[in-house]
Amino acid sequence: MSHLQYYNYEGVGQRNKERFRYSQAVRIGDRIECAGQGGWDPKTGVFLKEINEQIDQAFANVDLNLKDAGGKGWEQVFRVNSYHVPINNEALDAMVRNFKRWMPNHQPIWTCVGVTRLGEDDMRVEIEVVAHDP
Repeated sequence: MSHLQYYNYEGVGQRNKERFRYSQAVRIGDRIECAGQGGWDPKTGVFLKEINEQIDQAFANVDLNLKDAGGKGWEQVFRVNSYHVPINNEALDAMVRNFKRWMPNHQPIWTCVGVTRLGEDDMRVEIEVVAHDP
């Protein structure tokens, strides 16, 4: 699929491209689709331990990923899928708090799923988004 433009931000994005053979984002016309972002430090890949911190960092990583792909960030997001280990009220409250912070002027569509495991041992949240960047 050489006609598509893929993106991998410095640090974890480049590391995961080499280590796991996937990209962080792809641009398809006026859409940016982002691979799931976790609560890792974007430079070192170290996961924050506390669930609220991990969710806050995952939102920041989504913003970084969108901007690396040429977008404007969360203001362009219209779809969110989130995956949680575990899914509980604390995780949901943290998601809603971040929705209000990062998208104060709109409410995207959202699918929220509890899972037994994510891609790396210390991952407790993974957030993937689709954004419209006309």
